[in-house]
Amino acid sequence: MNLSLADAGGSLLVVPQFTLAADTRSGNRPGFSTAAAPDEAHSLYLQFITQAQEFLGEARVAAGQFGADMQVSLINDGPVTFLLETAE
Repeated sequence: MNLSLADAGGSLLVVPQFTLAADTRSGNRPGFSTAAAPDEAHSLYLQFITQAQEFLGEARVAAGQFGADMQVSLINDGPVTFLLETAE
């Protein structure tokens, strides 16, 4: 945890996931009204990938396809897991 991704020689997988903006405070169904519009979200996604590639190098950044149905498997093998929440 004391090294950055670049310092550790790691790689980055960037996967677009609108569900990260889900509001789950009421009811059984999440709301996505806080997510960016698709065109804006796609632009932000591409901008993030470009900046990551500039920082880490293109070979160390892999990206999913925006708007695609992707199956991603993860093994969470780290010392901690962070839960990010907004003030709202």
